[in-house]
Amino acid sequence: MIQLRGVTKSYNGTIKAVDQLNLDVPKGEIFGFLGPNGAGKTTTIKMVTGIIRPDAGEITINGKNIATDTLEAKRQFGYVPDSPDLFLRLKGLEYLRFMADIYEVPQQLRKERIQQLAKRFDMSDALGDTIQSYSHGMRQKIMIMGVLVHHPEVWILDEPLTGLDPKSSFTLKEMMREHADSGRTVFFSTHVLEVAEKLCDRVAIINKGKILFCGTFPEMQQHFQSNHSLESLFLELTKHE
Repeated sequence: MIQLRGVTKSYNGTIKAVDQLNLDVPKGEIFGFLGPNGAGKTTTIKMVTGIIRPDAGEITINGKNIATDTLEAKRQFGYVPDSPDLFLRLKGLEYLRFMADIYEVPQQLRKERIQQLAKRFDMSDALGDTIQSYSHGMRQKIMIMGVLVHHPEVWILDEPLTGLDPKSSFTLKEMMREHADSGRTVFFSTHVLEVAEKLCDRVAIINKGKILFCGTFPEMQQHFQSNHSLESLFLELTKHE
């Protein structure tokens, strides 16, 4: 579970990227975090993962405070950033072993998990190659595999479907569903509103650092007394902001 209470972040002391944000992302559901460019999505995710500190407010992950109990909080989640261009000089297998070392995954268990993940993402034949030789989609897949190798309770995914081929995209969505159905948490941002409408149990729409709506898609339709798509409601909701 992820909880944000009164979280605020400003840049240059004037521009509020995130403004008094309150959010609950419970266990057992896929939670979509939606918003136009510059709305505060990535800033929020970077605060949740401890990459940047909020100016005010509190963030907890499974009850662990990211500011005061940082290591324990970070053990709770796996994070896929919005850019997969990391650790380019390592071979795929070296990167996965490196991630397993960080999270102290036992040797036999890591071997099984790497094999399973490589099979699901069609990466078995590429693990001996350097990441810089990978296509964008392959880099995205190896990053996803790296954060899943320690089987984290909470998945935090920033635009995870970008660059994935249809089969890999389907596989990841399938795995997200499995993870949530097992009583764990999936928190992800996406620009692909059709995917969010079909995949998410609940969504939050953020714009200019404030939550405009949080709930299920049917609740959103009921709120706006409309049977339009998520895309139509999203555009309507954000156009005047």
